[in-house]
Amino acid sequence: MAGELTRRVAVSVVGIPLALLVAYLGSWVLGALLAALAALSAMELFRLAELRGTRPFTALGVAGAVFFVVVAAGSRSVAAAAAWLWGGTVVLLVAGATLAIWLRGGASAPLASVTVTAGGAVYAGGLLSFAIFLRHLPESSGSSSSAATAWQGTALLGLPLLVTWLGDTVAYFAGRRWGRKKLIPAVSPGKTWVGALAGLAAAVLAAAAYGSLVLDGLPTHRMGARSAALAGLVIGVAAQMGDLVESLFKREAGVKDSGRILPGHGGMLDRLDALFFSLPVAYWFVVAWEAVR
Repeated sequence: MAGELTRRVAVSVVGIPLALLVAYLGSWVLGALLAALAALSAMELFRLAELRGTRPFTALGVAGAVFFVVVAAGSRSVAAAAAWLWGGTVVLLVAGATLAIWLRGGASAPLASVTVTAGGAVYAGGLLSFAIFLRHLPESSGSSSSAATAWQGTALLGLPLLVTWLGDTVAYFAGRRWGRKKLIPAVSPGKTWVGALAGLAAAVLAAAAYGSLVLDGLPTHRMGARSAALAGLVIGVAAQMGDLVESLFKREAGVKDSGRILPGHGGMLDRLDALFFSLPVAYWFVVAWEAVR
C-alpha cells in the first residue's frame, strides 16, 4: 500500500499543477492535450475489443476521437459544436459501414466492427470534450475580461477533477484497509461497499469545501457549499460509474490493465475512466444549476 501511495502522490505532484496550467490556458492548448489523450484511449479501447475477436476500424475510430476534441476546442461551446458533432457521428457510422462492406463482408461481424468504431470514438473523444466545454462555459455569460473568464473556467473545471481524483483515492485506500463486502464482484473484484461509500463521502466533502472557498466567489455559475456538495454527490456517483464501466470492458477482454503506458498505473483508460463520465455530468450540472438558481 505504501508503494501505491508513493506512486499516486508522485503522479499528483506532477499532474495536478500541469492540469491546472493547461486548463487556464484553455482553447487549443487544452484541446491538444485532450486530443492526444483521446487518441491513446481510443487505441486502448479498440485493443480490448480485438482481444474478444471484434475488429474495429482503428484508424477511423482514432481519427473520430480526435475530431470530437478538435471541434470542441474550435467552437468552445456545446451549442456551437452541436452540428459538427452530429455530422461527425453520422460520418463515422457511414464510413464504418462502407469499410465493412468493402473490406470485411458479412462473415466478419460487421455490426460489432462498426458500432465499436463509432462508439469508441464518442467514448474516448466525445466525452473528454466536455472538459473544454466546461472550461469555456463562462464565456457564454458575456464576461468581458479574458483573464476573468480563464480563471472562472479553470475553477469550474477544477470541480470534477478534484472530486474525481480525491474520491478515487479515498475509495482505493478505504477499500483496501476496511473493505470486506464486494460491490459488484462480477464487474470489478477489487471494489468494495466501504470503498465506494468512503469515496462518495470524500467527493461530497471536497466539493463542499471547494464551493465555499472557490466557487462561491465566482461572478457567474456561482455555487456555495451546499450546492457544491450536491454537485459532488452527483459527480462522485458518475465517476464511480465510469470506473465500473471501464472495469466491465477489461473484464470482458480478460485483462487487468487497459495498457502499459503509465508505469505502475496501467493504461490511459485506467487513469481517465472516471473522468469520461464525471466531466459531462459536471458540465450539465453546472448548466442546470445556473438555469434554476
